[in-house]
Amino acid sequence: MHPARAILKGLRVTTGPSSQAIQLTCPSCRASLRASVVTIVDAQHPELKARLIAGQLNLAMCPNCGMAIMISAPLFYHDAAKQLALVHIPQQLNTRQEEQERFIGDATSLIMRTLPPNAPRGYLLAPRRFLTLNSLIDAVLEADGVSRETIEAQRQRVDLIGRLAEAAERGDDALAALVNQRRSEINDEFFATLDTFIAASRQVGRNDSAQLLLALRHRLAELIGFTGTGDETLSEMPDVATTEAVERLIAASDDDLEGVIAELRPVIDYSFFEEWTSRIEQAEQAGDHATAERLTARRSVILETVERMDREAQALFDAGANLLRAALDAAAPERVLRERSDQINEAFMLVLQSNLAAAERSGQVQLAERLRAIEHLATSIVEESLSPEDRFISQLLQAETPQSAAQLLRQNPAMITPAFVKHLNELADQMDQNGRKPAGDRLRQLAREASVMLF
Repeated sequence: MHPARAILKGLRVTTGPSSQAIQLTCPSCRASLRASVVTIVDAQHPELKARLIAGQLNLAMCPNCGMAIMISAPLFYHDAAKQLALVHIPQQLNTRQEEQERFIGDATSLIMRTLPPNAPRGYLLAPRRFLTLNSLIDAVLEADGVSRETIEAQRQRVDLIGRLAEAAERGDDALAALVNQRRSEINDEFFATLDTFIAASRQVGRNDSAQLLLALRHRLAELIGFTGTGDETLSEMPDVATTEAVERLIAASDDDLEGVIAELRPVIDYSFFEEWTSRIEQAEQAGDHATAERLTARRSVILETVERMDREAQALFDAGANLLRAALDAAAPERVLRERSDQINEAFMLVLQSNLAAAERSGQVQLAERLRAIEHLATSIVEESLSPEDRFISQLLQAETPQSAAQLLRQNPAMITPAFVKHLNELADQMDQNGRKPAGDRLRQLAREASVMLF
């Protein structure tokens, strides 16, 4: 089954900026990767609307070869203020009519529940359907007052950006040849569009795309002599974090490597692997083949480790989502939580808190109340299974401020023992190994404050 088609089978629709994870195989290098897919775009979330219009929605980047992959997925666009309900289901998904109708019905039902009681709903009963995503985007822009001529001109500029990016990948000669052919189109409006794409990529956290587009911008400016500097925010992004991550992982011993990878996972992205590959090329150019081979081997280990960690993390989050659904569907959620108490972990609590925040943002009062009740039950069940020492540590970590935690320590002198301080430091080491350095630092601070109380 097409990976995105599976979304129609078990839809978890949301009008917030949440997404669903699917497994993909890169069509270029055949590497396996996980990608996020958004199936509902609501105009009340402008960041999603901007990604849709900019062509950045449901776009994945292969961490192995860097190929951009556009994911075919069903999409429901909603704008209550303009009474717009638009649907696009890609033909290549080969979905049956009943699957399409269920997707539309589920999405419509969810959106209706988020609307104020007296808001119009009739337009949701007959959403407009579009054969192509571009035609849906045109309808969105036209509703915003953008003329069809402007839309077509913008589309041509976007198409040119794509062609120039492809030419740049083939080399300077290919890029220069295309620039000479299309020089008249590479004007102020073109650069304004390109700058918008760069800013949009950064806004949604796609720094890899932003860097590639920024490099293209600089090369085009050189080729045609463009002097406009654009927005100051388009200056080179600081790459200190990426460089430090590369240096630390180069220097890490084999025994410490996995712990360092876990700590640095948030910055191990396309830019990271791009810089790592640059180090390999530099070593080869310098004739240091031993270093190049060592860096190549370590890059493979890092990539394999990151993919494994991501799979394990996704499995935990999927299990957390399943447990939350079971608790919400149950007449007695406490019984479900107690029977599956071994699944009440950090991933479950993060899933729960994310859904609670989404329910509160969309005004689903009853759902928010049920989720808060489940959160209270889950916390109580976990604390029941803790030792008095671990329960006390949990209370310290839940303190709103470091001062509150310090006060709690002073109020419980009987808990402060050398073994307690040792346990805090051991937990801090575990947090570091699991990539949770802020929590590890806080535990060490608590250990230092507790050790002072021993004397």
